[in-house]
Amino acid sequence: MGMAKINPALSYEHCLDYVLITEEALQKRIAEMAAQIDRDYAGRQLILICILRGGVVFLTDLMRKLTLSHQIDFMSVSSYGVGARSSNGAPRIVLDLNTDIRGRDVLLVEDIVDSGITLDYVLRMLNTREPASLEVCVLLDKEDRRKVDITPRYVGFKIPNEYVYGFGLDVDEVYRNLPFIGVLKAEYQ
Repeated sequence: MGMAKINPALSYEHCLDYVLITEEALQKRIAEMAAQIDRDYAGRQLILICILRGGVVFLTDLMRKLTLSHQIDFMSVSSYGVGARSSNGAPRIVLDLNTDIRGRDVLLVEDIVDSGITLDYVLRMLNTREPASLEVCVLLDKEDRRKVDITPRYVGFKIPNEYVYGFGLDVDEVYRNLPFIGVLKAEYQ
């Protein structure tokens, strides 16, 4: 059975099962992650690469909490078909970097990792560009869905295998603006 279509004119509440991570918990954990990144990259010139579109809310909150000097760049990777589930097609780069990362310390910032297939593809591709270092920072980690061996260096929250939205993650391209992470009602999955 396919995912029910969301009416974007309605409030997010009609498809919310429950709040998984509150705004306060998100902001507290992001501050902790930023402090760790500040310590780990002290004295180095870091570039944060955000995977669009879902990662942008996490990136902006994370970078505002960092005290170290850093640059940002963006990539867009197509990995999802119609609906909520990952497609079986190979990931493809839709928008590539504008920055040369050769010899640079790179931190890939992503909203969520589940199967890890897309993230693995992006990491392998970026490694061919010879960065000095390449690590991953994810807000949400669905370890139960992992199909490839990926262990992000920085993880905000390990979450159960639920369809989540808010804080950059969408349902049919809406509700990214919510300040919390919610779980989608089963009838919409």
